Formats: sequence, structure tokens, C-alpha cells
Amino acid sequence: MKAPSGSPDWLETFTAAKRSDLWDLARTSQAFEGLWPEYNGHGNNTGRYFGALVPRYAHLQVLFCDKRSGRLAARARTIPLRWDGTLRDLPAGIDAAGLRAIDEPGTPSALCALAAEVGRDYQGQGLSSLVLKAMAVVAGTSGLAPLLARVRPSWKHRYPLIPIGRYAAWRREDGLPFDPWLRVHARLGARTMRAEPRSLQISAPVGNWETWTQMSLPDNGRYVFPDGLAPLKVSCGLGEYWEPNVWMMHDL
Repeated sequence: MKAPSGSPDWLETFTAAKRSDLWDLARTSQAFEGLWPEYNGHGNNTGRYFGALVPRYAHLQVLFCDKRSGRLAARARTIPLRWDGTLRDLPAGIDAAGLRAIDEPGTPSALCALAAEVGRDYQGQGLSSLVLKAMAVVAGTSGLAPLLARVRPSWKHRYPLIPIGRYAAWRREDGLPFDPWLRVHARLGARTMRAEPRSLQISAPVGNWETWTQMSLPDNGRYVFPDGLAPLKVSCGLGEYWEPNVWMMHDL
């Protein structure tokens, strides 16, 4: 596919349909391992829809390759879904969006941005904006406008007790969102649609949570934990966590 505007000349862009070998390389080289907190890889439902992306939707997955070294620099993962354009029909978070995409019949009418990932060695070079632009390109060329982004705010873990709706509404003096990742979307023209306090579900035995968080969880209650965007609820040997997200829409 054509590289998004503003791409450096050393960066090549391909869909997974065009270069399935690069999609495989992302897995075997672990190019994007460690970008997400450990607990984030254990969603109750995420395996179903993330696992369906290739080959079913290979033409909608974008890979960025450093042609100087052959290394993967970034990756965009998306999924098409049916949406009638109203807030009422907007899915209740990433789990609801992903499950709608794979379980409900009907012609998709929008593209959902699931994950925008930039390798650690390539961060701080503006590639995150290029990943979002690439998502918009594949949405437009595939007739799947608009691009819906379930945004995981990058600083929310610093304020886990603040409700996501209040956090998403925080603004800087220049009027842009307080959160850096929300701000990247806003600078590209996206508008906030709704905050979702129950977007991604992770329910697992307390022992698992103690391993993931490197914390002891000795009693029932609500716990703040490293990199958590909201508190973890522990009860009767089970840890229940709902990750909050913010829906933003890019008109194409």
C-alpha cells in the first residue's frame, strides 16, 4: 500500500495480505512484545477477535518495515464491523466491538482500530501518527468509513481512581486533551464520542493476578496496581478488572 503522508523515506508500508511473511515475522521476532502490560494480554474475549484478523481481514492489517534493516517498526491492527452511525449503536468497548465483528452477520460499514503499536526502538519519531493515518487509508480504500478508535489513554494508569469520563474530559490550556494519546488522535481531527468504563474484561484467579502485577492480594477489596487504568476488584479468589477506553472517531 502507499505509505501515509509524512512517512520517512526509510519506511515501507504493506498490508498483511501483501506480505504475510511480515505478519509472521511480527510474531516470531517478538517485535512488539512488552509494549502492553502483562495483564493486558489475558483478556477473556480478546483471543477470539484478535485471532481472527489474519487471514480473514489480512487486507486491513498494516505493517511498517525499516528497509534499512528489514526490521518491523510498527503495526496497525483493525477489524471491520457493522455500525449505523449513532451513539446508541456504538459498541460498549473493544470486547463488544470485536465480538460484533466476528459474530454478527451483516455488511461491515466502519473500521475499528484495535491496536496501534510502535516498536520501542522507533518510538519518539512520530510513527504513532503514521499508524493512525495508515488505518484511515485502509478504511477509506476499503469503503469502511469512518474509522472508530477505541483509545487506551497512555497516562490513565497515573490516575486509576479517576472515572474515565472525567479523565477524558481533561484539557490543556490550548484546548487539546490532557492525555498524550488522546491528543495524537485529536490533532489528526478525531473527535471524542464516548468514554467506556467497561471496555475490556479480564477475569482470572487471584494467583494469576499476583503473577501479572507482582503484588500480593491477600484479601477481598479494590486494589490499585502497576499500569492498571482502573482498580482491580478481588472477591472469593477471583480478580475482576474492566479496562476503560475512550471512543474517538476519525471522519474520512
